[in-house]
Amino acid sequence: MITLVEILHVLICLLLIGAVLLQGGENVDITAAFGGTSQAAFGPRGSVTLLAKITWTLAGLFIITSITLAVHASRTGGGSVLENVPSKTAPAVPAPAKK
Repeated sequence: MITLVEILHVLICLLLIGAVLLQGGENVDITAAFGGTSQAAFGPRGSVTLLAKITWTLAGLFIITSITLAVHASRTGGGSVLENVPSKTAPAVPAPAKK
């Protein structure tokens, strides 16, 4: 079951990256490139595009799968990789020289 969530998480991640990269920026008109004013800052925002809705949905699914994987990792005490590493000992200090 958790393998399915991991696969879904990676797939959602890749789709989310693609959806974000396909979207245009806020000020993509030519006036914003040369320092002109844009009415988008104070005017109507317009309708939400299908790509924006897909991005929000994918982001929500990404959060859900992230929380699911985090809860699963915290409940299964797999231990640490560093538990089997031998501890280092301090180097031997040489004896003081006799006079």
